[in-house]
Amino acid sequence: MTSRGTGTGTVVGSLRAVDGKAVVRMEDDFGTDAEDLWSAVTDPQRLARWVAQVDGDLRLGGAFRATFTSGWEDPGRVDVCEPPRRLVVTMSPGQDDQTVIEVELVPDGDQTRLILEERGLPLNEAVAHGAGWQAHVEDLAAPPGRPPGRGLADPMGRADPGLSRPAGPSRLTRDNGAATRKEQRHRAGWR
Repeated sequence: MTSRGTGTGTVVGSLRAVDGKAVVRMEDDFGTDAEDLWSAVTDPQRLARWVAQVDGDLRLGGAFRATFTSGWEDPGRVDVCEPPRRLVVTMSPGQDDQTVIEVELVPDGDQTRLILEERGLPLNEAVAHGAGWQAHVEDLAAPPGRPPGRGLADPMGRADPGLSRPAGPSRLTRDNGAATRKEQRHRAGWR
């Protein structure tokens, strides 16, 4: 999958299977520093603008509840928190549908690469989750005037977003071949 936008980065998504479970991975470059992007992936007010409302104890080992823009909600736990580089959370901890979401931020000059991966998904839900994550990452850097899932003009929470990404065709890769255009357009969110 790739995104539309302006600048030098491109949302690149992939799907793969590991131990009978699906893994969704998204990567994108943002024209901002790691500290600013870290705030966008950890600050509850900024998270609500692009992916989910999060309430609870957001410290290492803390429990929280997330309500995603898709409407899906579930408990989570903060497993790793290494500001401003790496965040790992477990969604639905201890349940049959438990998944792990890992975010890594990699500075590169005046940009920061976001690498987001969700592991432990049912194989038959991989394409829907991939499309959902693509939509969320696109909402993270939506330009002013393009409302993200909740209709806010600036998902990064600033008067001047300052984020940039390039234009490009949408594509999705997975181990067994390319997805159909219908699958690419499916924006089901997390669940």
